[in-house]
Amino acid sequence: MRFSKWLVVLVLVIFAAGALVGCGGGSKPAEQGGQQSQEGEESKEPIKIGVNYELSGEVATYGSNTKNAIMLAFDEINANGGVLDGRLIEPIVLDNKSDNAEATSVGTRLITKEKVAVHLGPATTGATLAVVPVATEYKVPLLTTSATHPDVTVDPQSGAIRDYVFRVCFIDPPQGIVGASFAYNDLGARKAAIYYDNTNDYSKGLYKVFKEEFAKLGGTITSEEGYVKEDQEFRPTLTKFRDAGVDIVYLPGYYQKAALIVSQAREIGLDVPFVGADGWDSPDLVKIAGAENLKDVFFTNHYSSQDPSEKVQSFVQAYKGKYGDMPDSFAALGYDAAYLIADAINRAGSADPEAIRTALAETKSFDAVTGTMSFDEKHNPVKEIAIIEMVDGEQTLRTKIAP
Repeated sequence: MRFSKWLVVLVLVIFAAGALVGCGGGSKPAEQGGQQSQEGEESKEPIKIGVNYELSGEVATYGSNTKNAIMLAFDEINANGGVLDGRLIEPIVLDNKSDNAEATSVGTRLITKEKVAVHLGPATTGATLAVVPVATEYKVPLLTTSATHPDVTVDPQSGAIRDYVFRVCFIDPPQGIVGASFAYNDLGARKAAIYYDNTNDYSKGLYKVFKEEFAKLGGTITSEEGYVKEDQEFRPTLTKFRDAGVDIVYLPGYYQKAALIVSQAREIGLDVPFVGADGWDSPDLVKIAGAENLKDVFFTNHYSSQDPSEKVQSFVQAYKGKYGDMPDSFAALGYDAAYLIADAINRAGSADPEAIRTALAETKSFDAVTGTMSFDEKHNPVKEIAIIEMVDGEQTLRTKIAP
């Protein structure tokens, strides 16, 4: 009996152990299945896109308007199902404070901590160049909306293409070429003065191209002067231009100084046309200069809100409906960049930064608000340039010119 009792106990122990082993064995496939389910969920997690823009500081209108349009586009994309069959886009928005060092810090955080798949921004050339080394080191594509200097996508020392850097704006040389052509052929100018910011790469680059192109066309540069970022008084130089009898003043730079310079020019009786570039595009141009002083003022730009195309007007209405303001070119470029990123992700079939980089480089005939764009071998878009004329304080589309 005692033996039988112990035999029964032994059988029960073995049975219990087998049951535990069976439970353990059954739990492993269940855990694997749970991991597979988790991986499936991860494949549907939002795709992080870094948004590094000038939301405060000297050129806050550039960054704020760009960011607003990016958010509008991503909202539309997400409302329509996102990308890659259902993955939403999650923008990570940070302010670089219109400071180059801060732009580097923001870019580093977005790429190394937030693990973004793509880096959008900044708006200006200096800030973008400050982020380029970070994007290159970590192999994350950087798409700038409005940094127009050629060095952004091409290393000036080696001439090598920056593999991970792209832009949706045209570069400075075509703007300078089109500006000179418009001044000479459309406005009939033969004697030009150039007034540029000699502390700003954007302004200096445009100045050089305009000078060369205007001379090629047969024009004469009678005066060329530089100012610095801190300057507020421009009348002495403008008086020289007036007394030299110039037909036109080419003024490449940002809207704050352009507005002051034009208003002071009108005060001293320098009533000739002024031609600028896309850095003039801000609602604050009129606020600072006054509508009456902007007569005979023109600038090259990426688009016009007055363009009658259905795509442009659809964007304008959507932006006005959300923000209550007329979208400038910075907004239009931001909107295009957001949709281009979504398009590249879909074409890549992946949120992998390297796959997205390849898809961006292969972009052809992308239908955008600022024009149909294809990337050339230097990652620059090829498209027409708009000439904007200020009429009663409002931007109007004068013409479009191909470089």
